[in-house]
Amino acid sequence: MDAIEALLTRRSPVQLKEPAPAGAALDSILRAGIHAPDHGKLRPWRFILLKGEARSRFGEILAEALRRRETAAPAPLLEKERQKPLRAPLIVVVAASPIESRKVPDIEQILAAGAAAQNMQLAAHALGFGALWRTGAPAYDSYVKETLGLKHSDSIVGFMYLGTPAAAPPPLPEPDLAQFVRDWNG
Repeated sequence: MDAIEALLTRRSPVQLKEPAPAGAALDSILRAGIHAPDHGKLRPWRFILLKGEARSRFGEILAEALRRRETAAPAPLLEKERQKPLRAPLIVVVAASPIESRKVPDIEQILAAGAAAQNMQLAAHALGFGALWRTGAPAYDSYVKETLGLKHSDSIVGFMYLGTPAAAPPPLPEPDLAQFVRDWNG
């Protein structure tokens, strides 16, 4: 698959199943991430892999984080949170760990980590896997970051769910470029 085809055909499948990328395929996906645009060559990203039983343990962390945020959260909602990491056989937590720099502000380093996540999505698609980028409240929760070994100053830019698509995602309508592009002549 060439680069333009990958860019134009990538979709986020809702359901992912085994197999997840492993071995050389996973290495290629992660390497695509570390080749993202990066002002200053600081490499401010961190990738944390959650697979196997680690996903269930992470589900417990998500449920506890929800209970801490919402002390009256009902049991069914806590259980739903507990099951989220089981939606895919592999999760890559993509985090930005900004490095102090006079030339490269933190926001540019967070954007670089986002570019790394996008590269990984495209690489997964090009290799025949599906990738679903999620965030939500857990991405901004200090307890979740702490349990993953991240610092308070780090940012989780996404939970990348990876696996084999259970079904082909429906095609998206082609947007009209005129809605997003305009010429500026001063």
